[in-house]
Amino acid sequence: MAKAPSKNKAQTKYKRVLLKISGEVLAGPAGLGLHPETIDRIAADVKEVRDLGIEVCLVIGGGNIFRGLAGAKKGVERAHGDYMGMLATVINALALQNALEGIGVTTRVQSAIPMASICEPYIRRRAIRHMEKGRVVIFGAGTGNPFFTTDTAAALRASEMGCDALLKGTKVDGVYTADPNKDKKAKRYDRLGYKEVLERDLGVMDAAAIALARENRISILVFSIQNPGGFAEVMKGKGRHTLVAD
Repeated sequence: MAKAPSKNKAQTKYKRVLLKISGEVLAGPAGLGLHPETIDRIAADVKEVRDLGIEVCLVIGGGNIFRGLAGAKKGVERAHGDYMGMLATVINALALQNALEGIGVTTRVQSAIPMASICEPYIRRRAIRHMEKGRVVIFGAGTGNPFFTTDTAAALRASEMGCDALLKGTKVDGVYTADPNKDKKAKRYDRLGYKEVLERDLGVMDAAAIALARENRISILVFSIQNPGGFAEVMKGKGRHTLVAD
């Protein structure tokens, strides 16, 4: 039986959240494949938040292994490429599951594409029950459909799980007017509305994901997953981030 996280260790307004991270983050400095030290650090960050008494689920991209849209540009049929990308997300989910369970966090991987030998099929009520028991749930294979990004999958799962917030862990500490790594004059936003994100084409998430979050009144918090402990700091209301909400 999973050990439930301790309650009331810190003041936080969040009960259940979904963390979305790109596959590229798991690649670490190399940019491709899996970087064990980076995966272990992210696992420790997730554990820290779970230990605050917050229920946590995740969606991970697969771009460190294969990206369907990029494959389409090289002659791979788009739907076929997207399915390949979905399989990549399951590999990433299993890697993070291994790291989490290595530090004592009971974890379940659920895939939108049934893979009974290696993980559970996605079942909404079962996922909710896992989180209620203190388990971390990682959703793999996106929505299970081609032509949808893992950003959209994250917004969909956050809606289905009744999450209080959707966190997007990126390489920078929020949303900027331009890429701050390329444009030193880029300005950071503290808060944005869903409509502003779409109108300014800021690239926080794709339009379908923003629309889903807006319809279900789920706040999006964009922060840097590169900083150890950053996830917990945002949950405590202290870390630097950009809030997207009405």
